[in-house]
Amino acid sequence: MIRPMAATIIDGKALAARSREDLASRVAHVRDRGGSVGLDALLVVSQAPDAVGPSRVYAENQKRTCETLGIDYRLHELVCSSADDIAGRILVLNEREQCTAIMLHLPVPPGVDPYDVQRLIDPIKDVEGVNPANIGNVVYGRDGYAPCTALSAIALIESTGIDPKGKLAVVVGASDVVGKPLAVLLMRQEATVISCNEFSPDLAELTKRADILIAAAGVPGLITSEMTKPGAVVIDVGVNRVRGEDGKTRTVGDVDFQGVQPVASFISPVPGGVGPMTVAVLLRNVVKAAERASGIRE
Repeated sequence: MIRPMAATIIDGKALAARSREDLASRVAHVRDRGGSVGLDALLVVSQAPDAVGPSRVYAENQKRTCETLGIDYRLHELVCSSADDIAGRILVLNEREQCTAIMLHLPVPPGVDPYDVQRLIDPIKDVEGVNPANIGNVVYGRDGYAPCTALSAIALIESTGIDPKGKLAVVVGASDVVGKPLAVLLMRQEATVISCNEFSPDLAELTKRADILIAAAGVPGLITSEMTKPGAVVIDVGVNRVRGEDGKTRTVGDVDFQGVQPVASFISPVPGGVGPMTVAVLLRNVVKAAERASGIRE
């Protein structure tokens, strides 16, 4: 009996590295024209340091990556801030001419709705693509910034060489900044798209018809081999921290990787798939924002 070949693993780290290759020269070009390239990031700091441990680690990694590309990274730390404090800082940065790119690290304190503060970021400085105006631009196909994670998933699909046009794409998860924008981006590539949520009946019947299957529900191991069409492209957007039998905590996706890999044609891992590419997309947007501010057309 001939065993099916295991799916090709989509290496998000390698794709991200290639994406960053030209950013350093683009940064230098902006600076040669007298412009500046920088990212202003807001981080709400709790008095209990462990509460923001992952966010701080991400911020430090972000800083190091920016430095390698020649991007100025300015971290604004706000201690136990209210919505008004966060909003006030965002509005100040909106008016600061030398600031061309703004992002807000999550989570924010209890009682603060991320939507209420992220919507205040100037759309032309919103490099994460979380302002409702930019998300609306995705629907209309206008120039703007789409949510980075959604764009990252699209980049991983494109790396396979498979054209979504005419394919059935199933997106499991319908969040405002990942699932919904992803569905629209795939529609714009002329795929037939089914968007699923926790109330979708017969989920397995839908997923096993998908030529392109994207899991973005935040449920560890939700997608199994029985739910996957042979030869499908499987993109795992889930990031879940789970404790194993050995007591150690590890990061896993929404896809049962070991079970699905022998069935799919391409599969993205967690970690090492969508995550690294999301950072690369963010930095690409940072450079794009600086080019726009300097009068350089991409």
